[in-house]
Parts: sequence; C-alpha cells; structure tokens
Amino acid sequence: MKVSLRSTYGIMAAVDLAMQPDSAPVQAKSIARRQGIPARFLEQVLHGMKKAGLVSSVRGAQGGYVLSKKPSELTIAEILDALDGPFLAVAGLNGQNPLRPMPKSDALLAKVWNRVYEAERHVLEAITVEELAGQQRQLEEQRTLMYHI
Repeated sequence: MKVSLRSTYGIMAAVDLAMQPDSAPVQAKSIARRQGIPARFLEQVLHGMKKAGLVSSVRGAQGGYVLSKKPSELTIAEILDALDGPFLAVAGLNGQNPLRPMPKSDALLAKVWNRVYEAERHVLEAITVEELAGQQRQLEEQRTLMYHI
C-alpha cells in the first residue's frame, strides 16, 4: 500500500489538532512548524480536509483549524479517502473493458488482491486519530525523560 505525502501530512495535522488541550483553533503555520510540514502544502491539505468535512476553519486573529469530529470518531481511512480519493478495490482491474477477456494473472489473483484490500481497509478503519495522538504523547514523554537523564 502506498500512502501519498498529502495523506501523511493530513494525518499528522489531524493528530496535532487532536493533541490541543482545549480544542481551540490552531493556525496552519503552527501545525506546519511543529510537524515539519511546508506551510503552503499544509494549507492545501487542510483545505482538502475542510472540503471533506473533516476539519473546519475559524476566521480572525484567534482563528485556525479544528477537527469537525471527535478524535475518537475520525479514522485514518476517512483521511486517506478525503485526500487521495476512495481506495481502489483491486489495483489493475479497475477500468478493465468488460467485453475483453481478463488476463490469466488478473483472473487468478483478483480474489487475493480483494482480500488484501479488505484487510488494509479494516486496519485503517480501526485506527483513530485519538489512538495516534495517544501514541504521539507517549513518544514526546519518552523524549522529555531522555533529556532529563
């Protein structure tokens, strides 16, 4: 499975928003700085997430972005779907001419690729932004402890 940089940045932005203590709007440039993401690219990613209803924006001096859903309800699959489009059920078989016979390799492996796709989809639907935010907090605590040794 290949995940685009756009989706990776979208996931990181969602985790960053989930980690904010009071769910206050966060400016894109603050997220970009903390996550090491180019600010202009992040703006495009957040715009795509806004169009998909995953985040909303607040205008003004204290404005920024907030998650539209609770982090426990937002899955990685939703972010990938919003930023890269829906998963293709079986790569290589989509767009096939139904009147033309399917190559032997595609016919033989179609069920295998469908099972792989279903397994990937199941895993991505089970992982929430809240789960990743918890893992991020643990990583940051470990780094903080190491600096105090």
